[in-house]
Amino acid sequence: MSGALLEVRGLSVVFDGFRALDGVDLTVEQGELRFLIGPNGAGKTTLVDVITGLTRPASGSVRFEGADLVGRKEHEIVRSGVGRTFQTSVVFEELTVVENLDLAASFRRPLWSLARRRRGVSEAVAAAMETTGLDLLADRPAGVLSHGQRQWLEIGMLIAQRPRLLLLDEPVAGMSAEERLRTGELLTEIARDHTVVVIEHDMDFLRRYASQVTVLHEGKVLVEGSVDQVRADPRVQEVYLGRAEERSTGAAAATAGEVK
Repeated sequence: MSGALLEVRGLSVVFDGFRALDGVDLTVEQGELRFLIGPNGAGKTTLVDVITGLTRPASGSVRFEGADLVGRKEHEIVRSGVGRTFQTSVVFEELTVVENLDLAASFRRPLWSLARRRRGVSEAVAAAMETTGLDLLADRPAGVLSHGQRQWLEIGMLIAQRPRLLLLDEPVAGMSAEERLRTGELLTEIARDHTVVVIEHDMDFLRRYASQVTVLHEGKVLVEGSVDQVRADPRVQEVYLGRAEERSTGAAAATAGEVK
C-alpha cells in the first residue's frame, strides 16, 4: 500500500493562552508503523485528541483519506475508520474477553439488534482473538486478566472494529519485558494490514520496532526520520534522549547505592 492516509497541516491548539500544539504538520502513509515520541508536555496526546475529535483545534486541518475530520463528532470519526486506545486501558471487567470483543465489533450494528442473542463468534471477533493471542482466554472475565493481557484485549477491541488507522497511546507502559516483546510482535503483525501510530516513551522498544519516528517538542515537530536518523540528531539528544539516559543513569546509580 502507498499514499497518504492521514494528513495534518498547520495544527494549533491553545489552552488558556498556552500553545499545546503550534503549527504541527504530519503525514502518515498507508501501511506505516509510525512512532510519535517527545518529552512530557510535547503535545503527543493532544495531537491524537484532535485527530479523534476529543479536542478542537484553534487552527489547521486533519484529513483522513482526503476528508477533513475537524468539527466532526467522535463517533463519526470512529465510523470513518479511526480507532484509538488511551494510556489507561478501557475494558468491561465483568464481561468475558469474547463479550468485550463482540461488543466492540457491534458498534456498526443498529441499537435494536444489540439486544438479540448472538449465535457463535463473528469473523471479526475470531480474527481479533487470534491476532492478539487471547483465543484461549475467550471465556475469562476481563477483570482477571494481567495488565498486558488487558492492553492486548483493548487493541483487539480496536481490530474487531476494522479501522484503517489505529492510534495507540503508550501501549507498553507498565508491562513486563516479556509482555513488551509480545506487544512489539503484535504491533508488527497488525501493521501488515493497518496503519498504526504509536505514542511511546520506552526507548528500547522504539529502537527494536520503529521504522519512522516523529519527535514533538513544545508543541512542534522537532524532527522526523528513521530511528537511526532521529537518535543521531543533536536536537533530539538534547531535549529527549539525553533526558531519558540521565533518568536511566540516575536510577542505576541509586540502585547501586542501595546494593552497597
